[in-house]
Amino acid sequence: MTTLEAAKLQGFLQTKLNPNLTVQCRNRPDECAEIHIGDECMGVVAKIIDEGETSYAFEITILDIDLDGIE
Repeated sequence: MTTLEAAKLQGFLQTKLNPNLTVQCRNRPDECAEIHIGDECMGVVAKIIDEGETSYAFEITILDIDLDGIE
């Protein structure tokens, strides 16, 4: 994923989800990028190219301990 793609994704996700969200590329360009809100990594977004079409998959991981105390 390029820095330009990450910037476009960040703008889209800030509009749709949270204005404080950032997209940070990993060291290797063939890897996915990390989605952060503040210092917390919320998940990753991967670039998928299939039959000439490009899409992006956002995967968020929620630990069971993160749900403690939430009703």
